[in-house]
Amino acid sequence: MAVSMHDLLDDLAAETAVVQVLVADLDDAGVALPTPATGWDVRDQLSHLAYFDEAATLAAVDPETFRREAAALVEQGADFPDRVAAEHAHLGAAELRAWLDRARSRFITTFRALDPKARLPWYGPDMSAASSATARLMETWAHGQDIADAVGAVREPTDRLRHVAHLGVQTAGFAFALNNRPAPEAPVHVALEAPSGARWEWGDPDATDRVTGSALDFCLVVTQRRHVTDTALAVTGPAATAWISIAQAFAGAPGPGRAPGAVAAGSSR
Repeated sequence: MAVSMHDLLDDLAAETAVVQVLVADLDDAGVALPTPATGWDVRDQLSHLAYFDEAATLAAVDPETFRREAAALVEQGADFPDRVAAEHAHLGAAELRAWLDRARSRFITTFRALDPKARLPWYGPDMSAASSATARLMETWAHGQDIADAVGAVREPTDRLRHVAHLGVQTAGFAFALNNRPAPEAPVHVALEAPSGARWEWGDPDATDRVTGSALDFCLVVTQRRHVTDTALAVTGPAATAWISIAQAFAGAPGPGRAPGAVAAGSSR
């Protein structure tokens, strides 16, 4: 999917603004509201975004320091997102908002000066600067969904979901590898209806294995914010069914996903 770094970062800024509106009026009790991610409250969702924004910026400006710090964090266990959340559980609402605003602003400013193809280190394989920015947008949207669920808000879907959907498709092989399963050889065609009414497609249009439906439903599933049975996605064929059951657009350990019919009981990160 061809996209300019300028446009991508503009979309990231717009997605950030949605989260900022969701949390603008929350006090310390408000950021303590539990979210659908088991054990995580709104505070944890915000500190997660801010911390990994700063990590991504460090990866861009000082990759060797990032590599050392990332290795030290990962060596302590794959639960490092939970440890990061616990380390910042003392922060109040105003501090969290200020931290996220500061971290996101610096990330966007730094990445505007980068070549989209520049290779940057991360906690798994290196990625391009454009992929890093796309990952930040995906995380912002996904953790924003957890926050919206916690405060009882409904967000209006936009065509910025194309970034999330594209990442969801591109990480299919990654999801199988994470779960120590061979990726099926059969191609899967993905056809989604965008919020604007456009049709987005990936893969061989003649494939018998298919995933079709709304972009919103697809993005909720590949970010593990909803179980596929709680959406209207149509999944056809064994390869598509196997993939969608473990689809994971985010990095880290395999996510357990959300239980069918019980969003509040989920534990995705």
